[in-house]
Amino acid sequence: MSSAHGLGRGLTNYGDRDFARFLRRSFARSTGVSPELLGKPVVGIVMTPSGFNNCHRYMPDLVEAVSRGVLASGGLPMPFPTISLGEVFLNPTSMMFRNLMAMDTEEMIRAQPMDAVVLIGGCDKTVPAQLMGAASAGLPAIQLVTGPMSTGRHRGMRLGACTDCRGFWAKYRAGAVDADEIATVEGRLAVTAGTCAVMGTASTMACIAETLGMSLPGTAAIPAVHSARLVAAEESGRAAVRLIQRPITPAEVITLESVENAFRLLMALGGSTNAIVHLTAIAGRLGIRIPMERLNAISDETPVLVDLKPVGEGYMEDFFAAGGVGAVLREIRPLLHLDTIDVEGRRLRERLDEPLDWVDRAVIRPFDDPVSQVGGLVALQGSLAPDGAIFKRAAATPALFETEGRAVVFEGLEDLSNRIDDPNLDVAPNDVLVLKNSGPQAAGMPEAGYLPIPMKLAQAGVKDMVRISDARMSGTAFGTIVLHVAPEAAVGGPLAAVRNGDRIRLSVASKRIDLLVDEAEILRRLADIQPPPMPRRGYQTLYRRTVLQAPEGCDFDFLAAKQPG
Repeated sequence: MSSAHGLGRGLTNYGDRDFARFLRRSFARSTGVSPELLGKPVVGIVMTPSGFNNCHRYMPDLVEAVSRGVLASGGLPMPFPTISLGEVFLNPTSMMFRNLMAMDTEEMIRAQPMDAVVLIGGCDKTVPAQLMGAASAGLPAIQLVTGPMSTGRHRGMRLGACTDCRGFWAKYRAGAVDADEIATVEGRLAVTAGTCAVMGTASTMACIAETLGMSLPGTAAIPAVHSARLVAAEESGRAAVRLIQRPITPAEVITLESVENAFRLLMALGGSTNAIVHLTAIAGRLGIRIPMERLNAISDETPVLVDLKPVGEGYMEDFFAAGGVGAVLREIRPLLHLDTIDVEGRRLRERLDEPLDWVDRAVIRPFDDPVSQVGGLVALQGSLAPDGAIFKRAAATPALFETEGRAVVFEGLEDLSNRIDDPNLDVAPNDVLVLKNSGPQAAGMPEAGYLPIPMKLAQAGVKDMVRISDARMSGTAFGTIVLHVAPEAAVGGPLAAVRNGDRIRLSVASKRIDLLVDEAEILRRLADIQPPPMPRRGYQTLYRRTVLQAPEGCDFDFLAAKQPG
């Protein structure tokens, strides 16, 4: 075994390299692996099982399958753990810990002896964290996702987390569903292992990983419980060994052109708003920036083609059976950069030249018969969001796209919780709900942007209102919601100046969100804004001191690369 490869890489420093090599092999042999196998090239396998991450319940099976592929191709598989982020089990929000997982992933790839690495993740923040870490570590890497859940059934309806959970909860708040039924639905929303069954953040990021070229073609949408998921895992192990023989680094795969392709796909999917933050952070690790103007141009040129919840009616299992990412990429082919390469070294044009046997047009529409003529997401700017905001027009109510209304303001998450259902709340259907102090600095940027409709309005039949915040929302959510307002309120953004009764104008046509208050008055109000108190210890202190705003991906300032040139 060469000292530059396999277990000979990156020897622990005792001041004596030969002793370090001798000691490492001695301890390696205690695992019961033969000396011959210990001399093979090493494929690290990042595994992320956790009792607090239901999406990753089949992780042991995936690790075993990847290992099988590595062994069959003449490599030595070395699984190792990093932290795991289960979306609904983390307080205050999983977003706060995405960068921690990215750091863990990067440092363990760098610190341990491996020639290539397979990253296994699935739940919302795990895939972007792994791609961020892999991009920074620079070692040949392949992303393998856990796959989406299969749907459940309730009274003749298919159910899938978590769009249907939000729909049923809205009916429960409105009094249309009773406590007994909501308790029954609770046990029927998430019935298998895997990520959310709709085109939420997890599935969106899986599709983006495949489009970037970091996952093997055709693997993004395979259901978690499908046998093909294990075959994909085995093939990912084989491909990782091929990467050792012919190295291709993440920087060769994740380029300006492949990032633009990923944004194209995001628009065609009508995918999660979170993907903009995550893809920005992944690209930012390599110094790649996509301006808001370019994002909007991509969106205006790219139709929504995929009819899945929360934008449409289908589920991820339908998307897989309909042709998956490959079918969508073929429809938007004229808009793509076709000379990008994937982890197998194959150009995108070569992949798309291969015919598909069938595409379900009820799920993946043809380019000239789209779900929507324009992409699902747009960036807004204006006096309320000088550095930008994000709007998911594919999941919003078109009648509210051009709106001027009176602001009903909530100063933070606790204020929202305490007052949103107060029967004395001064609110009308044409008002604009505004939530402050929920951005990255103030609260870790939780998925709180999906403000509930005030109960008294919900019970009166109101199903949507314009809602604005510096928070995020789940990719499974829907509604006329302005998110990621930047700068956030906590750092003195104009959102902090909004008061009850102010007028706010949303214009999707003009891609603007404006506070209709005199600029001098806004500056006067902002003069007294104080940042939230700094945490006194631990990771949260590091987070607060270094986290960037949403338009920069909410990465840490010391991890994002400088822009080339």
